[in-house]
Amino acid sequence: MENASVSTLLRGRWVDSYFEAILRSPEPHEKKYAATGDQRQQHRRRQLVSGDGEVEFADDDRWITVLISVVRIVACVVTMMATTIFWTVVMLVLFPWPYLRVRQGNLYGHFTGRLMMWILGNPIKIEGSEFSNTRAIYICNHASPLDIFLVMWLTPTGTVGIAKKEIIWYPMFGQLYVLANHLRIDRSNPAAAIESMKKVAQAIVKKNLSLIIFPEGTRSKTGRLLPFKKGFVHIALQSKLPIVPMVLTGTHLAWRKNSLRVRPAPLKIRYLPPIKTNDWEEKDINKYVEMVHDLYLQHLPQSQKPLVTEEKIPKGLSF
Repeated sequence: MENASVSTLLRGRWVDSYFEAILRSPEPHEKKYAATGDQRQQHRRRQLVSGDGEVEFADDDRWITVLISVVRIVACVVTMMATTIFWTVVMLVLFPWPYLRVRQGNLYGHFTGRLMMWILGNPIKIEGSEFSNTRAIYICNHASPLDIFLVMWLTPTGTVGIAKKEIIWYPMFGQLYVLANHLRIDRSNPAAAIESMKKVAQAIVKKNLSLIIFPEGTRSKTGRLLPFKKGFVHIALQSKLPIVPMVLTGTHLAWRKNSLRVRPAPLKIRYLPPIKTNDWEEKDINKYVEMVHDLYLQHLPQSQKPLVTEEKIPKGLSF
């Protein structure tokens, strides 16, 4: 799958050096301070430590830091509204050409996702980018709103998302999602979900597209990996496309659920090598789900691994 020159520019790794220079520039709250009680009290700083004992980042709860975070979030909202309105107009002009709308939707994602991350200012590290332009089913763990911005930015041109059919009612973004020819599924009952997955597989094969999906089916409230639902395996069985796992770490610390504050946690996105699915068989669905789940367990920090009592696969039919 060849990317358009503009898309290549927006996702090109050679441009990343410019953005990383900005994103990684030290800010006052990221400086190292001696671990004395007086200094911690003076600056009201606390070291957030992951479960494996590694310091993730130095949090800073001073009012000025909180204010800056709120300003950044407001800037993100305003910017996203502006880009969404602009690309909605573009989509309406291109309404007779579905594939062009897919590509424009990707350009919207590459531009808006990258711009959002630049505004928020978190340090970002990308690994395994050589696997990021494969025509495939991309899957990603989901623990923060930041995950949406990252997959918008980092999935290749010619990729469509999959969401519940009710997304069309989300103001502006839902309408743009539909105009961009992304896919929707009916999750109201298992039979409808199975039929939806078959239609998704047929659509991406027929139109020569890639797919991005969150296999957990929802956002983790704690950052710990949830059990994987089976939908992505059903699509792989139908389409025979390889699966490329994207492992995200740190996003749950940067922007927590129900929070209006973005913290300066470093983020890492790691693409794992494609998993071939051309010889997969339907009778082994649970085995494939568990195998892919185990790959995430191998690459996530201890603080994002599920508790030992949690199941890897939900009981019953899950999509």
